[in-house]
Amino acid sequence: MFTGLVEALGRVENLRGGRLVVSSGLQEVKLGDSVAVNGVCLTVVKLEGGLLEFDLSEETLQRSNLRFLKPGDLLNLERALKVSDRLGGHLLQGHVDFTAPITHLSQRGGHWSLTVKILGGYEPYFVEKGSVGIDGISLTINRVEGQLLHINIIPHTYQNTNLKVRKPGDMVNVEVDIIGKYVINYLQRFRGSPLQGMLESFYNISP
Repeated sequence: MFTGLVEALGRVENLRGGRLVVSSGLQEVKLGDSVAVNGVCLTVVKLEGGLLEFDLSEETLQRSNLRFLKPGDLLNLERALKVSDRLGGHLLQGHVDFTAPITHLSQRGGHWSLTVKILGGYEPYFVEKGSVGIDGISLTINRVEGQLLHINIIPHTYQNTNLKVRKPGDMVNVEVDIIGKYVINYLQRFRGSPLQGMLESFYNISP
């Protein structure tokens, strides 16, 4: 599990044959550790100096934006959550649901305005002031307009993640909030169950 609080930026050194090599300043990483790379949970399979190596499955490449990587690209990195750690963001599994294009990214005063267009059919999973994982960053949704998520980015987040090199048209990894995912999937699968009315009332949603 992860929190969506990026610990360090890595840089792509190589991506070949499903093996991703990343230069990183992450500390206390050992062989076999789980690391969120742009929000994708990957296992460290080799350590050499400041280089981390990961194997990417076909599912990972198809589901995430890691398939678009090229040498020099910046990556958001986060080590797995310890049980004793503070949960500063929100719970993320590192399981990307889909990729989505950035449609708008601009500075407004000292902050930045980000808009992402989500896949059709996923609209029920996003709510105003809810959480979303974008490239492994825990972010709060300002508002939802159809398939568009409008998000405010504070200066610290912008400067310390790969958002600082993003531009409209770039594809980002999206992970929906795990609580909403389970509630909505339950309602869709078990319509008419005794708990449906109670859950719909509590969350103020319908399947």
